[in-house]
This record gives sequence, structure tokens and C-alpha cells, in this order.
Amino acid sequence: MIFVTLGTQKFQMNRLVKAVDELAGKNTVGEEFFIQTGSSTYKPKNCKYVDFIDSEEYAKKISECSILITHAGVGTIITGTNAKKPVIVVPRQSRFGEHVDDHQGEIANAFSSKGCVLSCENIDELGDYIEKAKTYDFKPYVVKGGNIEDIILNFMGMFD
Repeated sequence: MIFVTLGTQKFQMNRLVKAVDELAGKNTVGEEFFIQTGSSTYKPKNCKYVDFIDSEEYAKKISECSILITHAGVGTIITGTNAKKPVIVVPRQSRFGEHVDDHQGEIANAFSSKGCVLSCENIDELGDYIEKAKTYDFKPYVVKGGNIEDIILNFMGMFD
């Protein structure tokens, strides 16, 4: 199962939900998808979904999934990499009304540049990224300290 999660933000991400639903409808990936759609208004027709899930179900989905697809939420990225799951990040983009700015692209690029995740900026390439994730040599996310992202994560309580 490929788990797609969009977090709890007040912003929709219909673009990703629709792309995953279309991939599920074509059945070319060879796996089922489960989407946590968040505030998106597009309702999938070809895969299971819920708007929001509790933390227990969220953890279960991550442990069961073969690939994790997520917006560029730092907490979800760290959770996926710590669980040693292939993570594909599709950053929210302001031009689609998915966020107020494009900081998620910067987050996705920061993790991608370390080899921890694959960053899919073009939603039309999502199927290719899923195939790539099946054989990609993902690097673990290493906390070295001193980096602004590590300071933020520590402040958020992500690491003890």
C-alpha cells in the first residue's frame, strides 16, 4: 500500500489527490493507494481515503506502507525517513492555492539534496517517481546539530 498524507493544514492539495486517484484508476503502479486528504475538496473515486486520521492510525499506515507520499511537512518527512520508508515529497505550491508561499519547495529540496527523499515538483511525473522510489538508495536523515532545520526540529520536539 502506498500511503499519501497531506497533514492537517487548512489548505487543499487537490492537485496531488487527483493525480494519485488517476494513477489508482489506471492500475499501472501495481499497489493500492490510501490517501489522507486533509482539507482537499477533491474526492477520490479509485482509492480509499479519509480526510483526517488519528495519530495511532497514522503511525500504523506509515509502518504498513511500501512508499510514503507527502506534502513537505517536516514532521511527516522525518517520521517516514526514521521508519526507513521511501519518501516522495510533493511540495505545496502557492500558485495552486495550496499554501501562502513556496517554502515547501525549499524544504523538499533540502531533504532531497541529502538523498533522504525524492522531491516531485511536477505532478505529471508522480508515476515515474513512484517507480524510481522502488529502487532508489535513500540515505538516512542524520541530525548533525547547528543547522537551522535541526534547531527548528529540536524546538518542535521532534528529537529528544
